[in-house]
Amino acid sequence: MSFNTEPAYGHGQPPRTAVLLVNLGTPDEPTAPALRRYLAEFLSDPRVVEIPRLVWWAILHGIILRTRPAKSAAKYASVWMEGGSPLAVWTRRQTEGVAQTLAAAGHQVLVRHAMRYGNPGLPAVLDAVRAEGATRVLVLPLYPQFAAATTASVNDKVMQWAQQTRRMPEFRFIGEYHDDPGYIAALAQRLQQHWQAHGRSEKLVLSFHGVPERSLHLGDPYHCHCHKTARLMAEALGLQRDEVLVTFQSRFGKAKWLEPYTEPTLIALAKQGVKSVDVMCPGFVADCLETLEEIAQEARDAFLEAGGSTFNYVPCLNDLPAWTTALAALAAQHLQGWPTQAAPDSAALAQQRTLALAMGANA
Repeated sequence: MSFNTEPAYGHGQPPRTAVLLVNLGTPDEPTAPALRRYLAEFLSDPRVVEIPRLVWWAILHGIILRTRPAKSAAKYASVWMEGGSPLAVWTRRQTEGVAQTLAAAGHQVLVRHAMRYGNPGLPAVLDAVRAEGATRVLVLPLYPQFAAATTASVNDKVMQWAQQTRRMPEFRFIGEYHDDPGYIAALAQRLQQHWQAHGRSEKLVLSFHGVPERSLHLGDPYHCHCHKTARLMAEALGLQRDEVLVTFQSRFGKAKWLEPYTEPTLIALAKQGVKSVDVMCPGFVADCLETLEEIAQEARDAFLEAGGSTFNYVPCLNDLPAWTTALAALAAQHLQGWPTQAAPDSAALAQQRTLALAMGANA
């Protein structure tokens, strides 16, 4: 086994602690070649597509990577921002907000972000924080609801890196926070802000990313986590059960996924006479292709064409201060027991030793 190049180590160097926010990923640019690279990495992950490798390999390289990149590139181009893809922009801003909040609370930690697929990649970021002296790393996936295809895949990648590392840091992994009070409060605040600016619609549709139904039967708690998040949101907002619908989007392939599906539900609501809907995606903590193009564009058009009058898309948490504060609090909770404060200088240490010896002599 060949190990990663080890950074220079200075004896007596104080240990540092790092907090690593990890999101799904994004292509580097909205072009077919960039999408081909990104999709090849994403869809090659056995956590994402759980069918026999040889069968899937033929489908992926024989069909999907030949046809999908150009179509996806056009969709990305419709939502691309000046600083890159929306997911990249918002993840950077979230990282900055968490770093500022932790620093203000006295935590002297490295706060960085990485992508599971694409750039900045997890291995490169782990190399960088280790080179900066990090001997402890808290991994915080930006997926509040646990799914093997997301959270577990992040952990897999971190451990793959660790297998190639001689002196690996200590790791802690945050697995889920679908019911975290700060997260729920931030979601409620985002929705309340939207209502104050645009008014309330007849129905609130909470659309979560879908996963194959098979994953539910195999033991993923994702379906339950999504419904609990929705229930806690409704309680925080004082909504009745019939005012809120939970749906699942982004179905891929012909297999049965978690239901009800978002777009067919919106079409059915319009045909039933519902004229206005608010649609929010609580499982996405940053706006991305799936929220801005699939929901705010495609689902909106489907609802209006089916007879609806008003479709209001509620933005994701993005860099909402309540959200970055909640993320920082979540990180601080899981950092307990690790040194995150400034190391005392040598004079202070000498004074502490003298005091300890004096107390021992007088005991």
